[in-house]
Amino acid sequence: MILGAAIGLEREAKDKPAGLRTHMLVAGAATFLVALSDVAVTRFNVDLGTGLVRSDPIRIIEAVITGISFLGAGTILRHKGSDHVEGLTTAASLLFVAALGVCVALSQVLLAIGVTALVLVTLRGVGLLRRWLVHGERE
Repeated sequence: MILGAAIGLEREAKDKPAGLRTHMLVAGAATFLVALSDVAVTRFNVDLGTGLVRSDPIRIIEAVITGISFLGAGTILRHKGSDHVEGLTTAASLLFVAALGVCVALSQVLLAIGVTALVLVTLRGVGLLRRWLVHGERE
């Protein structure tokens, strides 16, 4: 949730439809769901005997992605009468923080921290670069 908060703060600062709390909750929910599935499989293997319960971790990740994609779609708006679409970056950042949650749940914390830094550079740095390039073209 802390890594999701870092990305959520950036979205909040830009006054986007999904900000700090949303990003924290998405990251936390993804981590919780993946960790809970591991606990459930372990418990059912103990209760029912090894080999009776089979788990496909990819299906759990797919379920997280499906749920978050539905949430992200709600942040995307297309303005009537124009080709202007907004909210795509916020939807992508929601998907990304869900992936961060999965990463943390799979004990890949260092990887999650590294990619969080890359996302923040992408969201802030590329935005600044774009403004600089657009401003430079006008002069």
